[in-house]
Amino acid sequence: MELWQQMIRDSVHTVDQLVEKFNLDKKVAEELDEFFQARINPYYLSLIRYPGDPIWLQCVPDKVELNDMLGSEDPLNEDVMSPVPNITHRYPDRCLFLVTSQCGMYCRFCTRKRKVGDSGKISMKQLESAFKYIEEHSEIRDVILSGGDPLMLTDYLLERVLSRLRQIPHVEIIRLGTKMPCVLPQRITPKLCEMVKKYHPIYVNTHFNHPWEITEESIKACEMLVNTGCPVNNQAVLMKGVNDDAEVMKELMIKLLKMRVRPYYLFMADEVKGASHFRTSIDKGIEIMDHLRGHISGLAIPHFVIDAPGGGGKIPMLPDYVLHKDKEKIILRNYKHENFIYHEIEESDSVIDKSAHKGNGALSKKDNESSKNNGKKKVSVAEFEMNAN
Repeated sequence: MELWQQMIRDSVHTVDQLVEKFNLDKKVAEELDEFFQARINPYYLSLIRYPGDPIWLQCVPDKVELNDMLGSEDPLNEDVMSPVPNITHRYPDRCLFLVTSQCGMYCRFCTRKRKVGDSGKISMKQLESAFKYIEEHSEIRDVILSGGDPLMLTDYLLERVLSRLRQIPHVEIIRLGTKMPCVLPQRITPKLCEMVKKYHPIYVNTHFNHPWEITEESIKACEMLVNTGCPVNNQAVLMKGVNDDAEVMKELMIKLLKMRVRPYYLFMADEVKGASHFRTSIDKGIEIMDHLRGHISGLAIPHFVIDAPGGGGKIPMLPDYVLHKDKEKIILRNYKHENFIYHEIEESDSVIDKSAHKGNGALSKKDNESSKNNGKKKVSVAEFEMNAN
């Protein structure tokens, strides 16, 4: 048995363990266990610094989950978009392929808690119909392995999945959607990496939400994957009490980039049952993004998106950088809340009238100062003056 497998066995997961370890009322612990079981492996448990901290909130069951009347069982309509078991086909050229129900740690905000942990709902016995579906749909060029966590499979079983997918000519990209580098980095072994090498291009999408999750062990795991040739991207979720702070998010993104993990997405929390207490306002997310852009490298800035309820897919959200737009010009503000004019040009124009482009595009100091009061406010053109050349 490998170390990571032993750590899974040693996880906190029973009602009695929850009562003993976290001082939960036994009746509440039983109700929580029935709603969505717990699994906290020894490594992730060791990251908790005090009760209620950002690590605790993500993994320790809370009675507030039982009182959530707002959330949905399947907020992203994955089941409706599942033509065969284990497949969700939402976007034209890619599909989600669920290969296991198990995870290295069960996140309390999980969007798939209706299935995760239940082998009857995500079963390896149903993989053949999933493979056949992918084979029959030549438009699918990108397959995302998820679950559960695909790295909960043994190297042997994972290789069987990868090998089978590589036999399908139109499958160009395989992605591993795994939280193991964050919650159980011991799973990333030299043996695993050597196996993965054979099936490139393999991309890894992982999931860090807080700077405390970046440790010597997780850094080593991510570096091993990158050195194996796997680009590693991070998908974070914005959550109240966990990372809804611009400085915390900035620290996380900088540390991710330093260990060669590209910040890819920052998601608004899904409208999933039992997790409404994690949700922040959209304005809070936009505020955080506004504090990132321009203040840290563009490499460290994720796409801020809402995965639209009902299966609408990922929709990007941005701060208001466009203050005014007409046929002749667009007025933009930068990260310092300074405003600039960019002149429009018609595609059919063959001669540029230079007389229409007086100035260098920057606005006067007076106008910039007044604009800083509210970057989201729409501004009339009359309020601006061009700087002289």
